[in-house]
Amino acid sequence: MKKAILIISVLFIGATGFAQNKNAKATIDVDGVCGMCKDRIEKASIQAKGVKSATWSVDTHELQLIYNEKKTDLAQIQQSIADSGHDTEDIKAEDIVYESIDACCKYRDPKVVDDHKDGGH
Repeated sequence: MKKAILIISVLFIGATGFAQNKNAKATIDVDGVCGMCKDRIEKASIQAKGVKSATWSVDTHELQLIYNEKKTDLAQIQQSIADSGHDTEDIKAEDIVYESIDACCKYRDPKVVDDHKDGGH
């Protein structure tokens, strides 16, 4: 009987140790400069399977996420964003993809960034 209880206890502890959160929350930094960037970043995030909510701030560059850890992870979400042309804290968008985004969204160009600071776009 003690053996059975011990086995059940070990299995239970093991199962709960590997449990993944269906509503995990995370914040990551994503480069962008305007409302068009916001739309693109949020859409790319949601396209990653398992992402339930994605809200990016133009002012802070922070992307607030709610996602299912059983279906995705932060690396997959960041890759989806990079594939849309935006750099994340861990993954840089390929230059060819970055070059395809709208001219007003060129967040790597200091002049574009300055133009947005002055209330442009």
